[in-house]
Amino acid sequence: MTFALRDKFLHDVSMTDRFKALCVHFLTATGAVFAMLAMLAAVEAKWSLMFLWLVVAFAVDGIDGPLARKYHVKKNAPVYDGVLLDLIIDYLTYVFVPAYALFKSGLLTGWTGWLAIIVITYASALYFADTRMKTRDNSFSGFPGCWNMLVLVLFATTPNHWVILAIVCLTAVTMFLPLKFIHPVRTARWRMVSLPVTALWTGFAAWAAWVDFHPQSWALWGLIATSVYLMGAGVAQQIIPERRGLRT
Repeated sequence: MTFALRDKFLHDVSMTDRFKALCVHFLTATGAVFAMLAMLAAVEAKWSLMFLWLVVAFAVDGIDGPLARKYHVKKNAPVYDGVLLDLIIDYLTYVFVPAYALFKSGLLTGWTGWLAIIVITYASALYFADTRMKTRDNSFSGFPGCWNMLVLVLFATTPNHWVILAIVCLTAVTMFLPLKFIHPVRTARWRMVSLPVTALWTGFAAWAAWVDFHPQSWALWGLIATSVYLMGAGVAQQIIPERRGLRT
């Protein structure tokens, strides 16, 4: 291969890598569109439609990270800050829209709704800016602000408003405690379980929203079971010592 042909080949490969990396950024950015569609549905009190859009955004958020690492977006498309882009969209889809829904849905009444949205938005803003939010095993230190998941479960189960307020406040406190919460994709330990459970949660959530959170839907119990695992797996890992050479 001549030098000219080699340089052309390397240039073509470089252009292809840049294009793929840019496409990952473009995929991530669609989350902002889904956030707006969810918000428009929420304003019209179309809660099922709102959550369906949030589930779509959640699915995109689950796949863009692995793609970003596969195509080395920091190296091949550094013009966009993927971490910043992801945090902006996560705040919209994980925090802002779900907090609004909880406030306007009627699940909380009077001052309890005001307290809930203030706690959720304020605590989450601080958490998202915390440089210590990730642990060495790529888990989260403290509840990672996944209010979209929690609020969806509250819509599905409709507990008493005092119970909801207590759950919101206690969960917000855990954002700043040294409790570990797994990242289903990046936390290596138990990943062979965490990934299928997350996929099941996404399916249960989509179906629960599709049937307008019918109380007799089979998805309800699946949603609760998978949520318990995702919320408690990290703490369980802190309690149960990891055996060397055994990682699933």
